[in-house]
Amino acid sequence: MRSLAPGTTVTVQVPATSANLGPGFDCFGLALSWSESVRLQVIDAGFDIDVTGEGADALPRDDSHLIVRSALTGFADLGVSVPGLRLTCRNTIPHGRGLGSSSAAIVAGLAAARALAGHPPDRHWLLQHASAIEGHPDNVAAAIYGGFVMAYAGSDGVAVTQGSVSDDVGAVVFIPQTPVATRMARGLLPEVVPHEDAAANSGRAALFVHAIAAEPDLLHDATREWLHQDYRSRAMPDSFDLLTSLRGEGFAAVISGAGPTVMVLGRAAAMDKLAARAQPGFAVVRTAVAGGATASL
Repeated sequence: MRSLAPGTTVTVQVPATSANLGPGFDCFGLALSWSESVRLQVIDAGFDIDVTGEGADALPRDDSHLIVRSALTGFADLGVSVPGLRLTCRNTIPHGRGLGSSSAAIVAGLAAARALAGHPPDRHWLLQHASAIEGHPDNVAAAIYGGFVMAYAGSDGVAVTQGSVSDDVGAVVFIPQTPVATRMARGLLPEVVPHEDAAANSGRAALFVHAIAAEPDLLHDATREWLHQDYRSRAMPDSFDLLTSLRGEGFAAVISGAGPTVMVLGRAAAMDKLAARAQPGFAVVRTAVAGGATASL
């Protein structure tokens, strides 16, 4: 096993993401123009972790930190060892809000490991390892590939294809103060759904692929879903009330990932106006569709 010499440093930029997007449960993902910068350096020994910002008070300062743990997984697969690592990150993506903070950490660690090991970027490699760590592919696929992605189980493991996004599509996210654990939100989902609900959901997922690419005015209809949001409503009543209100006004509002953030997609001009509205109990952020993670030595 090859050992890396101390001193080598990499900086990774990785975006926040939104998953599901209404009907695309565990399949659709979207990279947002809200990124975090992560710096990883090989040092003589041990783990020196400097974390500020979102979640800093609760995050570990050893090799169990998700970025470091993901990097070590990547190094092991690449046949590389390191004497120690220094991690510096300023967290801006809220934790437990459905904006892909854990996916960003996983992708950052893996991408950093690959770059430090001297290997060229490989999105398929990143996807396989990130999906294994995260347990589902939608957020990590968006963080890696950028834009709008559709992740699925292919014949050779997890696969992803990228869909088109109209240049006129923008987004607004409404972020509540209280987090919701993804595991708890998943626990509220039923084992079985009615066949008519599954059929209706499939139709809207197909419509979404067309709407986001070519007819944003159809996004309100295209984001209607039957598989997860209603079942999770009692875990995030304020978010669900906001979702219902926004959809009643004709906005294409969805629960972002497992929640509780509410995201709205639509034409850029309408999103600019919506972002200017105050919403008690929620931070309002105007964002857009962005590219995937990048690493630079």
